[in-house]
Amino acid sequence: MSQAFVREADVQWLHDVAPAVQALLLFLTRENNGIRVYEKGRGLDKKTGGEVIYMSNGLGYSKDADGRWMAV
Repeated sequence: MSQAFVREADVQWLHDVAPAVQALLLFLTRENNGIRVYEKGRGLDKKTGGEVIYMSNGLGYSKDADGRWMAV
C-alpha cells in the first residue's frame, strides 16, 4: 500500500498540540518534512499582550484564551 495516503487518524492540527513548547517544536518539525524547527526568540503581541514565540520557520506562535496554539 502506498504511503502517499494519510489516514485521517494521523492528521493533527496546530490547535490540537499540547500547550508545551516542546510539543509545538515536535509538531512543527513533523509538518516541515522532518527539517528541524527551533525557537528564535520571544516577544509580546501588541494586540493581546500575550507571549509570542518566534520560530525558525518564519512564523510566530501564541496561545489563545483556551491555551491552544495559534499562528500570529
